[in-house]
Amino acid sequence: MLLIKRFIISLVCFASFASAEETGQDLFMANSAGYASHRIPAALKTNKGSLLAFCEGRKKSAVDTGDIDVVLRRSTDGGVTWSPLQIVWDDGENTCGNPCPVVDQKTGTIFLFCTWNRGDDQEGEIIKRSSKDTRRVFLLESHDDGVTWSKAKEWTRVLKKVNWTWYATGPGAGIQIEHGKNQGRLVIACDHVEAITNHYYSHVIFSDDHGATWQLGGNSPENQTNESEVVELESGKLMLNMRSADRNTRCRKVALSDDGGVTWHSQRNEKALIDPICQASIRRLSWKTDKQPGVILFSNAAHEQKRANMTVRASFDDGATWPLSFVIEPNGAAYSCLIRLSDEKFFCFYETAAYHSIRFVALDLEKLK
Repeated sequence: MLLIKRFIISLVCFASFASAEETGQDLFMANSAGYASHRIPAALKTNKGSLLAFCEGRKKSAVDTGDIDVVLRRSTDGGVTWSPLQIVWDDGENTCGNPCPVVDQKTGTIFLFCTWNRGDDQEGEIIKRSSKDTRRVFLLESHDDGVTWSKAKEWTRVLKKVNWTWYATGPGAGIQIEHGKNQGRLVIACDHVEAITNHYYSHVIFSDDHGATWQLGGNSPENQTNESEVVELESGKLMLNMRSADRNTRCRKVALSDDGGVTWHSQRNEKALIDPICQASIRRLSWKTDKQPGVILFSNAAHEQKRANMTVRASFDDGATWPLSFVIEPNGAAYSCLIRLSDEKFFCFYETAAYHSIRFVALDLEKLK
């Protein structure tokens, strides 16, 4: 309890520190590198300690369709300097996006799931089945710490049911289960829309053989959910944190799994995590020890009406409560991705106002204790 009280005092001081301009770097800017905008941040730390920051490079505008590439910048010095922009996947005038990476801690292989659709197909048309093509699922791999990438391999037939129309991987990042009977399982959170009913669901895909094969996990128990991320709990359960697809529900939704994502149950509204109906990120920072509780972090645009007020929250009881919060950016902000660096250090990679940039902010809790 004393440690938590000290941590609270630290974060009160941290609020002003984290909002300072010098704490962030704009890694991707609108109207730069041949792209009108950059959106949909996703990032991770590799086994070798490199930081990989992915996003969508949107050629002509900030809209969700058209000529969109998956792009990357890489840092090998803890985020101090970054490589020039690298195109990971470009399919002409078509839409390549929704990057969602995960790294296998045993092999070091980095898996990057993405989705594809024709650049002239709109989301609404795909949902209504009036589009020229549909939404497809692809996987790229890197075996050299993110320096080079394989060609995109299609996994649609395995990972998308025939009665699903829209499909999205992530966005954000996946996890590898660290404890219990499913230790080593790679898990990616996704979402889809059912044909005919037009019901929105979150679901997961997973691999038990270090990415050699992948299979569908379970859906959220109730509909009206979509973009999601998953986190492992101290109890051995997984928690799926989901965006609401219900315009009347201005908070996150969560569900639990006892079997590593094969099935999900106990879906509920998480009223403490207010949300304007936007993507969010959840990440375990540390596990419980004899001396201190474990920490789970959550970031989102913490506002019920608009995409603003980028906030990071901390939970010491596996997401049951969120007693600590601090604002990184009080103004416009949207999608985000948290990256654990150590038990004390982490990064938040987030979209700024009007999608002007995607900013990378380094946060250090140890300095404040």
